[in-house]
This record gives sequence, structure tokens and C-alpha cells, in this order.
Amino acid sequence: MAELRCAVESCTYNKGKRCCKGDIMVGGKNAHCTDETCCESFLVQREGFDGFVSAVERPNPTISIDCDAVKCYYNSNYKCVAEHVDIKGDGACGCRETSCATFQERG
Repeated sequence: MAELRCAVESCTYNKGKRCCKGDIMVGGKNAHCTDETCCESFLVQREGFDGFVSAVERPNPTISIDCDAVKCYYNSNYKCVAEHVDIKGDGACGCRETSCATFQERG
């Protein structure tokens, strides 16, 4: 499990730059760079709607990350094995406006 820092403050799962979801999926099957990845688990916050956050009440500093970015150095059998992962996309309205800043293409 990786230490996750999430800068996507518009995501309903983001609490203090930590994820409350419990696990996430990073997309980008054909990615060659960070901007070609995304957090497929992103769910935009809806104004005035606090009823649903997640099954996990508290944000967790470590999280399980499934990863479809098979060309990433940290991808091992569709799991992220990086010790630390940064997800970026402040102000995102959809998952394609997010990305995995930790992505590094295999050499």
C-alpha cells in the first residue's frame, strides 16, 4: 500500500489531502506521461450534498492503488508499488482532469 497525497480538493473522497475511499484506480493504459493518467475513482463534490462520503469515515494515509497504467515503472501486475503517490488535478470536474503525478514511464 502506498502513502497517498491527493491535491484534488474537488473530489468528494478528499479530506485534508487524504483519500477516504479506501482504494483507488489509476487509469492510463496507454499512458506515456503523467497527463495521460487519471484517478478513475474521482467523484466530484456536489454543492450542499454531504450525505455520501465513503464507506471509510476517516482518511487513511496509506491506500491500495489498482493501476491500469501498465507502462508505469511502479506498476506490478496492475497494482501500484510506489511508496508514495501524488494525485493532482485541483479544480477537476471529471476524472480526466486528474492525473497520477508519480507516473514514470518504464525505460
